[in-house]
Amino acid sequence: MLSHEQIWTAIDRLAERHGFSASGLARRAGLDATSFNRSKRIGPDGRKRWPSTESVSKVLAATNATLDDFLRLIEPRDGMPRAMVPLIGMTQAGAGRLFTEEGMPTGGPGWEEIEFPDLGEDRAFALEVQGDSMEPLYRDGDVLIVSPTASVRKGDRVVVRLSSGEVLAKELRRKTARTIELLSLNPNHPERIVQVAEIAWIARVMWVRQ
Repeated sequence: MLSHEQIWTAIDRLAERHGFSASGLARRAGLDATSFNRSKRIGPDGRKRWPSTESVSKVLAATNATLDDFLRLIEPRDGMPRAMVPLIGMTQAGAGRLFTEEGMPTGGPGWEEIEFPDLGEDRAFALEVQGDSMEPLYRDGDVLIVSPTASVRKGDRVVVRLSSGEVLAKELRRKTARTIELLSLNPNHPERIVQVAEIAWIARVMWVRQ
C-alpha cells in the first residue's frame, strides 16, 4: 500500500514541478493555503494525517496532471505494481451483482475491468458514478476506486450498500455500535442515519478518476 510519506512526497514534487510551494499549490487548487503545510502532516498526538482524495483530485485538476502522473512522482520509474480491478456502475452495485462477504465483487463473465496501481493489502474495485446524486464532488462518469477492506474513520468518503440493494455514496459523520450517520455529498440530498444491521458492506473511497 502507498505510504504516508510517499503521498506527501508526490504532492511536494508536483508543487515543485509547477513552480509552487506546498501552500501555493493548495491555493491554486482552491484549498486552504495551510492544507499541505508540513506542520499539518502529523497531528499533535503523533498520528499521521493524510491528504484527502478530494484534495488530491483538486491539485491534479489545477495542474492538468493525471493520476498516472501523480503515481510516477511517488515512484518515478516503470514497474510500479499494477492490478486489474473490477469495474461496475452504481446501479449494478445495487441490482443483484454478487459480492463476497467482505464486499468485493465476485467477477466472472461479462464483468469489465480497469488497470489501477496495486494498493497492497487493501483490496479494491471501481465504481462508475451514475446520475447527479454525488455532485459537486463526483459527477456522472467519474470512476471511484473503493476498498471494502480499508479502515474507515470520521470524515472519510464512503460507499455503502444496504441489504435492500440501495447504494449510498456519502461522508461518514459518526459511527456507533448500532448506527452510522452519513452526510450527503450533494446538498439537495438528505443526510442518512443507517442501522449497522442493514449494511451489506461499506467501502472507503481511495481515489477518483475524473
